[in-house]
Amino acid sequence: MIRIGLVGIGFMGYTHFTAAAKLKGAKITAIASGNAKKLAGDWRGVRGNFGPPAGQVDLSKVKKYSEFEALLADPDIDLVDICTPPDQHEEMALAALKAGKHVFVEKPIALEAAAADRMVAAAKKAGKMLLVGHVLPFFAEFGFLAEAVRSGKYGKLRAAHFRRVIAKPDWSNDMASEAKTGGPAVDLHIHDTHFISLICGVPKAVQSRGIVENGFAQYLTTQYVFDDPTLAVSSVSGGIAAKGLEFAHGFEAYFEKATIQYEGATLAKAWTLHKSLVVITNDGKATAPKLKAGGEWYSAFTAELQAACDGIAKGEEPRLLSGTLARDALKLAHLETKSAATGKAVAVK
Repeated sequence: MIRIGLVGIGFMGYTHFTAAAKLKGAKITAIASGNAKKLAGDWRGVRGNFGPPAGQVDLSKVKKYSEFEALLADPDIDLVDICTPPDQHEEMALAALKAGKHVFVEKPIALEAAAADRMVAAAKKAGKMLLVGHVLPFFAEFGFLAEAVRSGKYGKLRAAHFRRVIAKPDWSNDMASEAKTGGPAVDLHIHDTHFISLICGVPKAVQSRGIVENGFAQYLTTQYVFDDPTLAVSSVSGGIAAKGLEFAHGFEAYFEKATIQYEGATLAKAWTLHKSLVVITNDGKATAPKLKAGGEWYSAFTAELQAACDGIAKGEEPRLLSGTLARDALKLAHLETKSAATGKAVAVK
């Protein structure tokens, strides 16, 4: 049994707590929060840009710590799940690794690439896993696309385009603070940089245009440059949508033998499927693949946490949650911001 200590009860903490109830061979055994009200189980007011708001939570079966250090001192915790704002990730992850715990940290791994480098190095030194919660590959539609690339079922991937946009976050003071989150490029678009690196490899350069304010990218449109000059991959992402468009994401991918499309959005508080996952083949047919069950709003997070716990149990780092891959995704987000600010292509080193 993998015993999890959850730190931070914002929307992601609530999401992880809910998702963990479905885990096999693992469970949350302790939580830490400096908020006495939340330690008492009153999570009303906790909300995000998807899923329902939190309410009263039964914490009768978990230990409750008001200090992070007390949770780290608990010998009955194997994995520390860090769901605090990104500006706290490095300090908490380093402390947990030093305490001999495995670490699962919500994306982004950190705010700056140098911090991510220190975290990856500390995990290696401690002989513990540093896993980063990039959940996108665990959504069925994106998982299907990743497997299509990996397997070569539809031939070589020739081109792809990704879209991810939100309205300006207003559901918590932490999310509204770019100093705490890194802004849309680091907190939102990083999903795309991670996924693109996962299926295509890390590009050798990026060329971006967009809106950069006070050093933070609010909107980016990017072309990724790979060693293969025939591979054309691009993305658009940002946090400048109108308030009624809380969230939208999707993709179109062009293979030698098929085109795969998907797009959905939260419009005026309601999830709207613009285009369910469809595979369009060269014989003129369009089919909807049968996806794995898991229709709860938190299902992808359950799958993500399950992969983390299974990896720890087996002693094998899950590639989808690799700290190194998460670090590389963070570097790409910063380089894209630099490219948009300077109007020049930027090499990835």
